[in-house]
Amino acid sequence: MYKVIYLYILKCNDGSLYIGVTNNLDKRVLEHNSGIKTDCYTYDKRPVELVYHTYFTDYNLAFEWETKIKKWSRAKKQALINGDSDLLKLLSKKKFTK
Repeated sequence: MYKVIYLYILKCNDGSLYIGVTNNLDKRVLEHNSGIKTDCYTYDKRPVELVYHTYFTDYNLAFEWETKIKKWSRAKKQALINGDSDLLKLLSKKKFTK
C-alpha cells in the first residue's frame, strides 16, 4: 500500500494563488477556509477555492514540484490550472539572447 500526497493550488479571494502539499486534500482545504492557522498565507485571503490538484506517491517528488511551481510565472501557473499543455510548453521555453 502506498500513501497519496496531493499537490494543490488554491485561488484566494484577492486573486492570488497558494500552492501546497498535503496527504488529506479535503481536510486541508477546509482548514484553509476555516482559518485554523492564523499565520498561514491564506488566513486573510479567505475564502479560498481549490482550482488544481494532482497526486504523487512519493512525498519528496511532490515537495520538489511544489517548490518548482511556486517559482513559475502567474501565466504558467494559470496554464497548468487550465490544463493548457500547449501554452504550458510554450511558457516553459527559455529565451536566450546572443
